[in-house]
Amino acid sequence: MTDVKMLLINTLTNAFDLPVILQGSLSMNEEYPAAFFTFWNNSTNDDAFFDNTETETIWNFDLNYYSNDPASVNSVLLQAKQLLKSAGFIPDGSGHDVMSDEPTHTGRGMTLLFIEKVRN
Repeated sequence: MTDVKMLLINTLTNAFDLPVILQGSLSMNEEYPAAFFTFWNNSTNDDAFFDNTETETIWNFDLNYYSNDPASVNSVLLQAKQLLKSAGFIPDGSGHDVMSDEPTHTGRGMTLLFIEKVRN
């Protein structure tokens, strides 16, 4: 797993002590944790160039928080936003509702960017 993905996972895990799971990787037979984060890397695009060589890569992630406590989904995601900003991520807004496959859980998500300097 790349360093940027590990930065995302470790930042959330260390602060919240909750599972951080690749979106879609829970099996149909697995029980949902009471609360957890999921992430998905939407794109990893080269951005800045010098002499036809990329100097930056922009990582685009979806981050979702699910919980069986509906009152927590807004506040926990906003806490994660502030924490991830301090780790170098760029959150796009304050989140949006996301669907849950389980009627016991409510979800909220946001898009994150991370600009990685490429060493050539």
